[in-house]
Amino acid sequence: MSVVPAEVLQSSTRGVPEQARGEAELGPRARLWPALGAVYRAQLSRARVARIPLLFVATFQSIGILIMMRGVVDGGSEAESVVAGSAVLVVAFVALNLLAQYFGQLRASGGLDHYATLPVPPAAVVLGAAAAYASFTVPGTVITAVFGCLLFGLPLAHLWVLAAVIPLAGAALSGLGAACGLLAPRPELATLLGQLGMSAALLLGVLPADRMPEAVRLARDLLPSTYGVEALARTFGPHPHWGFVLGDLAVCAGVGVASLAVATWAYRRAAVR
Repeated sequence: MSVVPAEVLQSSTRGVPEQARGEAELGPRARLWPALGAVYRAQLSRARVARIPLLFVATFQSIGILIMMRGVVDGGSEAESVVAGSAVLVVAFVALNLLAQYFGQLRASGGLDHYATLPVPPAAVVLGAAAAYASFTVPGTVITAVFGCLLFGLPLAHLWVLAAVIPLAGAALSGLGAACGLLAPRPELATLLGQLGMSAALLLGVLPADRMPEAVRLARDLLPSTYGVEALARTFGPHPHWGFVLGDLAVCAGVGVASLAVATWAYRRAAVR
């Protein structure tokens, strides 16, 4: 075994800045998009087995609401609201309820410490988990929308707008769900907040707005999923006003950016504690 004098080691690192030596020891920080893709694939494979039964529950719940409302609503704008609200409810069930539970349990079990040791940007963790959970809502949302259109006699021609409604409404609701799970001091409280949010999406999104009191309508306007419901409901008419549809989708996108930014801040706050 050879012995290297300390003077040699000191001289070899004398010309290297302190910050560069620290980065060399820890390794380069991963870029956002590659890290996002890695987190997304990991979350997708992990949650596939555990979450699929719950997605069946979410889909059957929305279909059951459609069947129940068929005895109350005959058609017209009310039927459009019911079908659109039931379809977006599948997104709310996963994005608000399940994502809040996931991040609440992750924080309570110390799972955030694992991500904190990785050179992964906090935004990649939040966005990757939210995107993975939102991906599971696509089949249930499409099935619910098609079933509702057939049940109420609504046209199927413009259901392609779900390709924009699902990710944008999912982003807005996923940010809220993740923030609830990360900010709640206990996982039980995170679960409660997620279920309350899903209940709000159910009551304020599925029931026709014309039959609600004025105070409830104001609360409905504050719910991000409302604008996804409105965007989808407008496409059921014979001549959709695409300007209003794009406006509703733009609100969903803006709320999604803001809510995911809050969730990223909440992740940083929870990770350093």
